[in-house]
Amino acid sequence: MTVAIFRGGTDQCDLVMNLSAADRCAFVKTTPDCSVVDGFIDYIRLVFCLLPPSLSPLTVTLCMIWLLFLFVVLGLTASKFFCPNLSAISTTLRLTHNVAGVTFLAFGNGAPDVFSAMAAFSHPHTAGLAVGALFGAGVFVTTVVAGSVALVKPFSVASRPFLRDVIFYMVAVFWTFIILYRGTIQLGETLGYLGLYVVYVVTVIISTYIYNRQKHSPTTLQNGTSTVPDTLLSDSDDEVLSAASGSVDPEYEDEYRPLLPYSESTSHILLSSLNPVDLRKWRRRTWRWRLFKVLRAPLEVLLLLCIPVVDPDKEDRNWRRPLNCLHLITAPLACVLAFQSGAYATYMIQGEFPLWLLTFLLGLLLSAIMFCATKNDRPPSCHSLLALLGFLVSAVLISTAASEVVSLLHMLGVVLSLSNTVLGLTVLAWGNSIGDCFADITIARQGYPRMAISACFGGIIFNMLFGVGLGCLVRIFETQTAVMLEPQGLLTWVMAGSLGLSLVLSFVIIPLCRFHLSRAYGMFLLFFYAVFLTVVLLTEFGTIHLA
Repeated sequence: MTVAIFRGGTDQCDLVMNLSAADRCAFVKTTPDCSVVDGFIDYIRLVFCLLPPSLSPLTVTLCMIWLLFLFVVLGLTASKFFCPNLSAISTTLRLTHNVAGVTFLAFGNGAPDVFSAMAAFSHPHTAGLAVGALFGAGVFVTTVVAGSVALVKPFSVASRPFLRDVIFYMVAVFWTFIILYRGTIQLGETLGYLGLYVVYVVTVIISTYIYNRQKHSPTTLQNGTSTVPDTLLSDSDDEVLSAASGSVDPEYEDEYRPLLPYSESTSHILLSSLNPVDLRKWRRRTWRWRLFKVLRAPLEVLLLLCIPVVDPDKEDRNWRRPLNCLHLITAPLACVLAFQSGAYATYMIQGEFPLWLLTFLLGLLLSAIMFCATKNDRPPSCHSLLALLGFLVSAVLISTAASEVVSLLHMLGVVLSLSNTVLGLTVLAWGNSIGDCFADITIARQGYPRMAISACFGGIIFNMLFGVGLGCLVRIFETQTAVMLEPQGLLTWVMAGSLGLSLVLSFVIIPLCRFHLSRAYGMFLLFFYAVFLTVVLLTEFGTIHLA
């Protein structure tokens, strides 16, 4: 028995735009496809029932602004809270840089993409968003991001890591193509996605071990240089991890430390901990950065109040006694109120006692115990557990924001008469990838193009395998049935074929160019994406169609 998760053209809610403005609200209320809500807001009813039709253009504009804000929430939560806590957990577990880079770091960087895919796969009507986003992000990263890096700073890629990543990604894309062609994904095939990523991690570990042995072999040490070319041996996973942890631009220099020790008051520690602006960065940044920082400061303060962050690189591991004690109250409350888009916010234990109040009282008790048993200037031995708490809270908030994004994009698809697949490969893919694009270009400008190109290919492997794997796995466990995937016509095959073609071209052309990425090849990649986007839009609007 199977359950359809991909249903090209069978979402009855799309028919609402064929009705008159007076009949749309009644249609929305009586059509089951329009009642699927994973977010806090029922956007479809908001547009067609709560607001007059004359305000539809304003409503869509405000929704686009709200969508931009949600992308900021996703990026800020992942970069400032999710990734640092994962780094602290990996440090506590004493994982090597390579293992942490392809596991915890990849999960941290790909959290918005993976949670968005899982949220989209949770309902048949939005599954096209997931596939569109995963394929669209793959094409965007392998063409626009990689091409921009080559334009900014032509360089020679590290051949072994490059070939390894491209081969694994081609296998993942080909596997997805076969599953879409067959139309069914069983539990074993879903676990195969996750298993393939385990194989990828093991391959990285083994290749790094071989590289280190060759690097420190007696022949290498005797000659003073490696007998194997640098492009064949150098692995950039360590570079990517160091870039993500902030070692390229250190924030904490010795000259800023006070000469004499001093003790801050508890209130001063709390206020300084909630200040999202670093004065040293503020002085040397541009006015655009300052404006964006001011706009997102309220959101950052709110997240600082709810999510603890443990930083193993700091001497005090980012221990802030008053704020961390407050986290024991706010963090569990945030989880209860945000988990599954507020499903447990009004839950009553045995119909009498609210769950949120019990969570608040337990947090208040733990907070009082920690406050009385600790000091401001010395972190307790259990401080590392706050990294786990911060990881859980940030994961819940990212998942909630991703569900809101998917629900909002579904509404925009209905209003604008666009398929979920197109919205996934454009808006959702761009929103989740644009931050990585600017980060990789900045890293390339700073003189680390290998690091940037490694981040391009390493992250999308994780997103593809875990996005499809976890999304379908959760769906299978919810329905206790296999998942049937019905591609959305020609558009799905255009996306899959374009991604496969871009990978094959890179796999063939770059070795022929002796692994040197020139500006000409960067221009070619950008042109490839422009052609891909043109073909996708022409296919969506019916100009290109099957005979």
